[in-house]
Amino acid sequence: MLKNLRVKTSKFIDETSRVSFKFNGKIYYGFKGDTLASALLSNNVHLIGRSFKYHRPRGIMTAGSEEPCAIVQINGKTSLTEPNIRATEIEIYEGLDATSQNCWPNVNFDIGGINNFISPLLPAGFYYKTFMWPASFWEKYEYLIRHSAGLGKSPTKPDPDIYEHKYVHCDVLVIGAGITGIMAAKTAAKNDLKTLLVDEKSEIGGSTIYQNSEHITINDQYSSTWLENEINDLKKFKNLEVKTRTSVAAYHGYNYLLARENLTDHLPQDEKKNKVRQRLLKIRAKKVIVATGSLERPLVFNNNDRPGIMLSSAVKKYADYYGVATGQKNIFFTNNDTAYESAISLNKKGIKVEAIIDTREKSNSEFTAEAESLGIKVYRSRTIVDTGGYKRINKITVMELSKNGQSFANSEKITLDCDCLAIAGGWTPAVHLFTQSGGKLKFRDEDQVFIPNKYPSDQVSIGSCNGDFELDDIIKETSKTLKEFLNIKETNYDDLKIKCPKNKEIRNIWLLPSDKVIGKTKPFVDYQNDATAKDIKLALREGFKSIEHVKRYTTTGMGTDQGKLGNMHALGIIAETAGVKMGELGTTTFRPPYTPLTFGTIVGRNVGEYFDTFRRTPMNDWHIEKKAEFENVGQWKRAWYYPVNNETMHEAVQRESKAARESAGILDASTLGKIDIQGTDASEFLNRVYTNAWSKLAIGKCRYGLMLNEDGMVYDDGVTTRLDENHYIMTTTTGGAANVLGKLEDYLQTEWPELDVYLSSVTDHYATASVCGPNSKKILNKIIPDLDLSDENFPHMSFMNAKIGNIKCRVMRISFTGEHTYEINIQANFGKSLWEKCMEAGKEFNITPYGTETMHLLRAEKGFIIVGQDTDGTMTPIDLQMDWIVSKKKYDFIGKRSLYRSDTMREDRKQLVGLVTDNPSEVLEEGAQIVADAYLKPVEMLGHVTSSYYSPNLNKSIALAVVKNGKSMMGQKLFIPMENKNINVTIVDPVFFDKENVRLNA
Repeated sequence: MLKNLRVKTSKFIDETSRVSFKFNGKIYYGFKGDTLASALLSNNVHLIGRSFKYHRPRGIMTAGSEEPCAIVQINGKTSLTEPNIRATEIEIYEGLDATSQNCWPNVNFDIGGINNFISPLLPAGFYYKTFMWPASFWEKYEYLIRHSAGLGKSPTKPDPDIYEHKYVHCDVLVIGAGITGIMAAKTAAKNDLKTLLVDEKSEIGGSTIYQNSEHITINDQYSSTWLENEINDLKKFKNLEVKTRTSVAAYHGYNYLLARENLTDHLPQDEKKNKVRQRLLKIRAKKVIVATGSLERPLVFNNNDRPGIMLSSAVKKYADYYGVATGQKNIFFTNNDTAYESAISLNKKGIKVEAIIDTREKSNSEFTAEAESLGIKVYRSRTIVDTGGYKRINKITVMELSKNGQSFANSEKITLDCDCLAIAGGWTPAVHLFTQSGGKLKFRDEDQVFIPNKYPSDQVSIGSCNGDFELDDIIKETSKTLKEFLNIKETNYDDLKIKCPKNKEIRNIWLLPSDKVIGKTKPFVDYQNDATAKDIKLALREGFKSIEHVKRYTTTGMGTDQGKLGNMHALGIIAETAGVKMGELGTTTFRPPYTPLTFGTIVGRNVGEYFDTFRRTPMNDWHIEKKAEFENVGQWKRAWYYPVNNETMHEAVQRESKAARESAGILDASTLGKIDIQGTDASEFLNRVYTNAWSKLAIGKCRYGLMLNEDGMVYDDGVTTRLDENHYIMTTTTGGAANVLGKLEDYLQTEWPELDVYLSSVTDHYATASVCGPNSKKILNKIIPDLDLSDENFPHMSFMNAKIGNIKCRVMRISFTGEHTYEINIQANFGKSLWEKCMEAGKEFNITPYGTETMHLLRAEKGFIIVGQDTDGTMTPIDLQMDWIVSKKKYDFIGKRSLYRSDTMREDRKQLVGLVTDNPSEVLEEGAQIVADAYLKPVEMLGHVTSSYYSPNLNKSIALAVVKNGKSMMGQKLFIPMENKNINVTIVDPVFFDKENVRLNA
């Protein structure tokens, strides 16, 4: 009969609050505070899922986020379903429904388990070789591969949960709320520093020691009393914020970190409704203290993966923290003293410990003597060579190790019965976040660990993540480090008296020997992906030497746990096999996130209609009233065209363009990017940014500028106006505004920090109405009667400050249509009023609003380019026939040197030209390829069409194109091959309309 697996009541579990949940369709019960793992263990459930490759039974191995095996799917039949959740991390709640993954039809009988029996046919890298021949079979391979890939099932419906982002700023961020984290947070807060302490667990206190430890005294008190007092003291500080259930996912440069805060995952379903599930904290900290602790290592031996094989620290935590016995016949297997402490703790709780298997010949620790005095049988200089049981371990086979630990002293075998094997292979500092930040590690030979060495930012690692594993050393070193790092004179921990047994003897054997040849064994290194020690050795035999190559060939460390348990063993096995030092190998790359993030957390509220923001101009309501059709341009809703009486787009554009040329048109140009540039070096800055000269531009004048990338290719363009001696306003393309600002800021901050220049985005500050056409001057005279619009007073490419009533505005005489044009810039909240005044003033001239499609047609008639449409990142100013805008006198500007590379100066590069069709009514397709001989096979592509329209002002179709050696091909006939015919075209000058620019001053 099954005994009660609950032991002495834990204060962290509320046994008065029973919680029901489902696992694989069966109802179980746990208590409030249980994780799914502890609740299942209390119900004697050890088989949780199946491994990825061999579909071997897998159970619970750890008690934290490093868990590689016990991953489940939750709420599988609802829109709330989520795969790959660690049973060790999810707190049970009423209504939780979890199922096993990677098994069919169920976890007890899994058809995929056949892979375990044919495993000799599935060595590391077999897929790279097997699926290459015959090539005609690839479609069949692909179907099978895709259906066997992955572990859980992705949701197919939109996520109904709510997520959000929050920006956090603090003086000190402390990551990890164990003993050292608590010490650091309390010390920082006491010294008036705004402090944030985060920990992934639901309670702070950590796992270096547990609250009922009987082996550690501090100032002659049990550690539990001292630690509880420290935790309570944290509540006294108003400048200290403590966040539990918060996991730091990523540590970027300059102390910018991302953390996921779980807010409702532990609540019953009915309490979660309309509440934020998870919050992504975007933290910027002046100083960061990393106190992430360390991870216990497993031991690698044959069949070391069966359910019931757990880390020693996990077995202890389930008993101490959750009040759960993980087995009734417990055996510990260790190479150090921490397993003895765990065994003693279990024994004193009434949990039977059958034996301790120790790979060491001897140990002088107080733990070993105490364990033996309690009647626990200790087998020294022994190793486990095999385990029994399928869905749960039921026995182990033990043999005596030789002196060197690589073979056996004799052939005698001992078989011991057990239902839980607790393994302890030492500790690995959790340096993942440190290395993410750009930190460099060093290898410590005496206990074979990687520890922080070079810090890239204002941060420090303390405690066991810094390689300090003894509590008295931890307290002393942490106190010393905090004084130096926080620049303070003393801490509360300088005079602490600590008594605790030492645990410094460890015997590292990365791959324990077996009585079988390695080809007949399964010593697992990566428990999720089924990567074994023999896979690693095979990779080395096949020529892979880099740890990163071995990782990818064997998939070691590529599971959802990112190899938190197995990576050190992989390094050790590679080093021993290849005969190199571990410190020379380095480590694999620790990439964010530290623990998995849901897509919902990453995206926040930017989902559905909020996935991408819509920006609207101040005139947007007017455009809607006039039934305008819209297009999306750089997040803006721009009026595309204004159909009247059910016009098609073509009909509307023809009408709008005729009106703009013959009388007056008006365009909403508010979306153009606007960057305010100020500073004593503003002119020098523009000289470096643009290809043409700016120092001598007079105040009140405007100038068109072209911006290049470092490779000499056109990046953006626009008109920049000099408002004052050290004040300019730059306009950019609508879609390029944010990128241009970012690029300019990058140059100011990293390349030219000596320049006195300040940039501000003012795109949203101003509304812009552009009035063009022969009657534009008359319309503006009616709106601003006091403004002298004569060509002498207000020439083309200049601006004037003015007032419309009492409202200040800025009027610029610039044109993108080739017509006499005025752009009126006004404070954004007066934009609609300005637009309506323009429409009223232009009524007698039949002023016609036109959209972006008409604007494109009008500028194409003039041969004006649109960056991003007529350019594709491979066009220089010379290619665009804009040699005139490249200064020959300036010393330097961005991209100048690249313009004079041999390839950039080739005369046969693709160049901008105009195209006309033999049939004037035939409009080319944009993107259509251009060839010299449509019948020659294979066809040589000379270029393509970039812009194409039918011009009502020219009564023919026109197009812009880029053609190889196009400038020297004027008048030549080429072809556009289409699906059913070839279209004859002629290369012409790209300026089709008003080449003399007469209309600008008409």
